[in-house]
Amino acid sequence: MNVIERIKQLKNERGWTDYKLAAEAMIPQSTLASVYERNTPPKLDILENICGAFGITLAQFFMEDEQVEIVAAQERRLLLAYRRLPAKKRALLLELLEEE
Repeated sequence: MNVIERIKQLKNERGWTDYKLAAEAMIPQSTLASVYERNTPPKLDILENICGAFGITLAQFFMEDEQVEIVAAQERRLLLAYRRLPAKKRALLLELLEEE
């Protein structure tokens, strides 16, 4: 698997720019640009930040399109929409859903 291509794939699925990804991952945009220019995978801590921004784990990052759990089409749409949200909106949504 090409790690850089996977990052670009996940970024494009969410409609994010490089600037948005860097901001959500809390990494300098220059770090992301450097990864692309050198065509070398980012260090583990940077990749963990990127995965966190996408709302996925490292394991999910490397699983590509494999699914551990079968979900209905509606659930998949919800999950993809959730993953596109910035961290603050994800937290608010979870708060709303967990209200009793």
